[in-house]
Amino acid sequence: MDKTYTIAIDAMGGDNAPEEIVKGALLARDNYKSLQLNLYGDKGRILEIIGQSSQERITVINTTETIEMGDEPVRAVRKKKDSSMVVAANAVKDGQADALFSAGNTGALLASGIFIVGRINGIERPGLLTVLPSVDDAKRPWVFMDVGANAEVKPSYLYQFAVIGDFYATHILKRSKPEIRLLNNGAEEDKGDKIHIAAHQLLKKAKQLNFTGNIESRELLNGHADVVVADGFSGNAALKAIEGTALTMFTGLKKVLSTGNWQTKIGALLVKPALKEFAGVLDYNNAGGAVIAGLKAPVVKTHGSAKARAVSNTIGQIQEILISGLVPDITKYVHEHVDQFKVSVEEK
Repeated sequence: MDKTYTIAIDAMGGDNAPEEIVKGALLARDNYKSLQLNLYGDKGRILEIIGQSSQERITVINTTETIEMGDEPVRAVRKKKDSSMVVAANAVKDGQADALFSAGNTGALLASGIFIVGRINGIERPGLLTVLPSVDDAKRPWVFMDVGANAEVKPSYLYQFAVIGDFYATHILKRSKPEIRLLNNGAEEDKGDKIHIAAHQLLKKAKQLNFTGNIESRELLNGHADVVVADGFSGNAALKAIEGTALTMFTGLKKVLSTGNWQTKIGALLVKPALKEFAGVLDYNNAGGAVIAGLKAPVVKTHGSAKARAVSNTIGQIQEILISGLVPDITKYVHEHVDQFKVSVEEK
């Protein structure tokens, strides 16, 4: 019999909570048979949304507080002890659940992950890891880390992000010897500030990593890497630029194609299937969430505006992470190569 994994779900986090979170959990329950889903939040509201649906492999745990999107993250985690996010995080810490999911306040989830779930011993700073598409090769999605957890970094953080990204690419994306590159403002080895120049040297010396040099932001969607390492400020800015550009491009195209003359409208009908397929490649709802990588258990954040389909896809991503043994393998690797990690810290 296949092992059953339990996911603690912050049902009250996100712009569309709890409705879309609960609907997404029900969809995931039907799609992924090896999961037990525990929903934390306002029990009355959650049960009302579940309605007549089966509660098989669904458990609702009542909480009385919610961490809002505008709350100061660390203060909210410390003060709102009975919030859906904090109680769910404690369930992971106490071994009652195998992973944590939320669409809520990103900073608060980071704080919950670091201070409650705990980081892997030897990892200096967990980072936000996401998977993005390649426009040139739809079959080559790539790992991007860090996309927002650490605005200020040291070379050793970037080195460890590369190690974690390498594990994700091999375990989840099934890449052999993933190609790793460092986000920088030029391809040359001596480009960037002192931190990125030093990080480049650390990565270059790491024989276990297939590091092939710097990459510029304009190349990110071209399928030129399996893992791209970045500081949280640059990574977050690049990620939002990609999302914003895609949204603006499709909105603009839709407007032009729908308001032109009859020839334009005929052309629009002809290109509509291709545009729809391309839009699907760039749709974050298909990709899953951002993993707070470097923690003792999977903690995954989906987009704050996520609807049920995105919630379900992210829960499926968590199942894949759990089945793959990603976290235990990273933990074992760091433990077995502790001297290597100390060297990276000394050279920061």
